[in-house]
Amino acid sequence: MGKGKSSLLKVKGAGMGFDGRLLSGMTVLAAVVETGSFTRAAEVLGLSASGVSRAVTRLEERIGIRLLDRSTRALHLTDDGGRLYQLAAPHLSGIEEAANAVSRSATSARGILRVGLNPLFSGHVLAPRIAEFTERYPEIELVSVAFPDNADLVSEGIDVAVRFGPQPSSAMTSLKLMETRVLTVAAPGYLNKHGTPRHPDELVKHDCMQFIDPRRGRPFNWEFHRGKEVRQIQTRGRLTLTDPNTMVGACIAGAGIAQVLALGMAPLLESGALLELFPDWPGETFPLYLIRPSRRLPPAAVQAFIDFCVEISRPGRKRPGH
Repeated sequence: MGKGKSSLLKVKGAGMGFDGRLLSGMTVLAAVVETGSFTRAAEVLGLSASGVSRAVTRLEERIGIRLLDRSTRALHLTDDGGRLYQLAAPHLSGIEEAANAVSRSATSARGILRVGLNPLFSGHVLAPRIAEFTERYPEIELVSVAFPDNADLVSEGIDVAVRFGPQPSSAMTSLKLMETRVLTVAAPGYLNKHGTPRHPDELVKHDCMQFIDPRRGRPFNWEFHRGKEVRQIQTRGRLTLTDPNTMVGACIAGAGIAQVLALGMAPLLESGALLELFPDWPGETFPLYLIRPSRRLPPAAVQAFIDFCVEISRPGRKRPGH
């Protein structure tokens, strides 16, 4: 029997040993794709980076095609590798989903859950309801860590993160929790001294505090939306900040005009400490996303936290399972 025919028969009539090695190799490849590197995949899988690399090499040899283009800076799927991953990923997810479904039916959500939360969400949405979560899931130990919006979830060991702003396409799973309005505000003291702008175009004459977009490393653009009309204004200011609490405090002190998210601002607006300048331009919003570092079905503790965040972010929504 020729070698080619023998190999073909091995594939067609593959025994459990062949399937096991192939499944193991595909699992490693999926981890590499989803994390972006051998090192991060190794951390997720509990292997060494060299072990991950060898597993991918064995998989390539096993099926006879190159799956990854490797360089000192990055890894990229080849066309064949991308096709294989797209075809296999749903089956890998299905296996994990089946196992997790059975596991969750027999056990409750438990364990340590590391979360990285935007401070506005943490302080104004989660904190007032956190006692409900701890009572509902007494076996989950929730650890909230300081977590910049541009930090990497896998390398930081984060199970779930909540971030503002559009999320880039990646191997991560993202779920929009809410959208909050963008408000342009100033303190009465600033307006008494410098005058009140009546239209967004007049902001070019004012001291407008700039806030750094952590993903781009430069200030956010100032935009104003009213129906289908969108205006972009080139503002300038003497303060450029990275902390929203500092910006709000500086704005209250009269340091300039600021654009802030409406979440948590109601008390300051109701008290008159800050005034909204352009209520007739109400259309600009900013999304809040919940993200996790995998497209696979989440463990029970992670799913419990996701469901709770959805519940408290969308008060009219019925809690899953109820």
